[in-house]
Amino acid sequence: MNIKHRLQLVALLIVLVILVGTLGYYVMFGGKYTIMDCLYMTVISITSVGYGEIIEVTGNVPAEIFTMVLIIFGMSIILYGLGATTAILIEGELSGLLREKKMKKAISKLNNHIIVCGGGQTGLPVIQELVKNNESVVVIDSDQDSIDRCLTYIEDLLYIHGDATEDENLLTAGIENANGIAICLPSDKDNLYITMTSRMLNSKVRIISSLTNVKLQPKLTKAGANSVVSPNTIGALRIASEMIRPTVVDFLDSMLRSKQGNLRIHQVVVTQNTVSIGKTLGESGLKENFGLLVLGSKRPGREIQFNPDPFITIDPGLVLIVMGEVNDIAAAQKNF
Repeated sequence: MNIKHRLQLVALLIVLVILVGTLGYYVMFGGKYTIMDCLYMTVISITSVGYGEIIEVTGNVPAEIFTMVLIIFGMSIILYGLGATTAILIEGELSGLLREKKMKKAISKLNNHIIVCGGGQTGLPVIQELVKNNESVVVIDSDQDSIDRCLTYIEDLLYIHGDATEDENLLTAGIENANGIAICLPSDKDNLYITMTSRMLNSKVRIISSLTNVKLQPKLTKAGANSVVSPNTIGALRIASEMIRPTVVDFLDSMLRSKQGNLRIHQVVVTQNTVSIGKTLGESGLKENFGLLVLGSKRPGREIQFNPDPFITIDPGLVLIVMGEVNDIAAAQKNF
């Protein structure tokens, strides 16, 4: 039972005892005393204040028995409440509740962030890579151990401790304002359900879902997933690549794990606000000003062009595939 439920239970039991005691005195004495007098007598009895009787209990055996039972139950509940509150303070649950409230407030202010469902073996590397690329991330996981494991790598990680299949947790994570959601649960059925729910809650969010059974890929796509990834298939391709092109794989691994900086292959999307609209790729200054190497380009509805001509015109909708430092890529997205 969590802190909220324990405190609610204690409060409910105290109110119940006070209510029973007040009505008990009122009925027992046939309305001779006012409700206020009966309430006052109940409170001073269960708290053992000892101000004296304002109701004639002494000599009235039924009233004495009722008062003794009321005191025993009342004091027991109060002691339980004090014990529970002390335990909460000692265990740090109260601070945890305040931290959770603060976290939910921070999440509510996010916009264009990415939600990751599941912080396990698949989810944790996803989270780490997103954070390295300066993305705002919110994790949803029902397993506290998985959350704690994520926090050992990313101390200020925002998270929701709960089931990602519940709409409430998706809404708390800000699905309505999110830019994307990565679904990394071990159950294909859960991934399918979350995909469908996420699409219903946000028609524009980018949904990437993992799956184990490749036969379910069409269902995930129909449910609203923009892309479906099979970790098993990716692992198999990695094994084949290690076998036939080990130097290329080593290069990519070195790029991802290098301690010299966050070198990444990323994309820069040309929008209506891009400063370089109308210029050629060579005039844009991506290499000179931001140190980016342009590997490819893609226009809407067309195939990717590798090693694009420096004389292509930069127009809205053009996507440039570049390699460079994460911070330089982010700066180019805003200022080139």
